[in-house]
Amino acid sequence: MASYRAPESKREQFRRYLEKSGVLDTLTSILVALYEEPEKPNNALDFIKLQLGAAGPEPADAETLRMELADLQQKCNLLMKENEELRNKLMQFETSPAEGEGE
Repeated sequence: MASYRAPESKREQFRRYLEKSGVLDTLTSILVALYEEPEKPNNALDFIKLQLGAAGPEPADAETLRMELADLQQKCNLLMKENEELRNKLMQFETSPAEGEGE
């Protein structure tokens, strides 16, 4: 009988841990929201993930974001290159008049 009580006490400790950390309340509220949802979602697990904030972007959205990121990185590189070229030209103009005044 003592061996049977040991797992039960571990279960009780685990249950108290979940309750103390707020996991039970959060899961209960999410399940209640799912229950009260007028039109049940096709995938209950996705609904739960969304409620928990764990759902990532859809694969199509992720691909679009990757493409946009690559495009913006390329534009940034071009602008940095242009900025460097303009700074060099500016430095040439700033040093040229000073040299010309000495003659």
